[in-house]
Amino acid sequence: MINEVNEFDFENRIVSNEYSEENDAEVELSLRPRVLDEYIGQDVAKANLKVYIESAKLRGDSLDHVLLYGPPGLGKTTLASIIANEMGTNIRVTSGPALEKPGDLASILSNLARGDVLFIDEIHRMPRTVEEILYPAMEDYKIDLILGKGPSARTIELAIPRFTLIGATTRAGQLTTPLRDRFGVLLRLELYSTEDLAKIVNRSAKILDIQITEDGALGIASRSRGTPRIANRLLKRVRDFALVRGDGIITDDIARHALAALEIDELGLDNTDRRMLKAIIEFYSGGPVGVETLAATIGEEVITIEDVYEPYLMQIGFLARTPRGRVATKLAYDHLKIPYGRF
Repeated sequence: MINEVNEFDFENRIVSNEYSEENDAEVELSLRPRVLDEYIGQDVAKANLKVYIESAKLRGDSLDHVLLYGPPGLGKTTLASIIANEMGTNIRVTSGPALEKPGDLASILSNLARGDVLFIDEIHRMPRTVEEILYPAMEDYKIDLILGKGPSARTIELAIPRFTLIGATTRAGQLTTPLRDRFGVLLRLELYSTEDLAKIVNRSAKILDIQITEDGALGIASRSRGTPRIANRLLKRVRDFALVRGDGIITDDIARHALAALEIDELGLDNTDRRMLKAIIEFYSGGPVGVETLAATIGEEVITIEDVYEPYLMQIGFLARTPRGRVATKLAYDHLKIPYGRF
């Protein structure tokens, strides 16, 4: 029998699809697949990628530059590591915000070996002056360095080995056209189905030595917002309830009880999601309401609403974007048990 538990005030949003340092880095790495055959889901992108990798190997050349885009937590970093592993090369990892000066990127590029993979996460946040260093590097495998200042400054051309740039972004629309056009392979990662997420939960449970039933895995998967990162995070939290409130085995009952305690409903919405939808319905008669107004109402940043909350709510049909603002749909009213058109 499952004992009752008190509600907890969690400081961090449990269904956030951003990486959280509360996750043990070694555990996170151990859950990541190493080859494409172990990578679950994203069948279209994976099938095409297999062809590109095999072609590059047959040619004895490096893989063309790859842009991975889609919502956070879908496995862009994991896929970059798999590409390097499949190509038999090393991977260098950095991020757009970390590359503050052109010299930062020039230093990384000049130290690459032939065929290496350079992975730049959040590439849309890379400064424009740094981005311009990438243009000749991606096309001609050379970088132009300026030595000195003023009238005595001179430019030298430095050749670099052929390499593969993999860029990852959650906001492909913010990439400049010259940068986007230099990627030969563009792959969009989609939100996962419940069935694929259940496979990921089962795989992670096996690695972490967690006992789980098929119903328990489906219960977690259905509340994971189509995101593997969230599924793995929920698995570890439900495991805690299974150990303390049950017999250590994650069943559907344990999963339901644990996720109810975490205030995550059957569709994966948490208290913040529901608060946002209720604000649109109760304060603005269901919308439309501008995103800046909505952000001020619920006390969140505009970029957080656009990147974290909206993609999933739109995907399940609870929220619509219109030229005049955000609108809550009838599905949202029904889910919150509010009569449609009441406000």
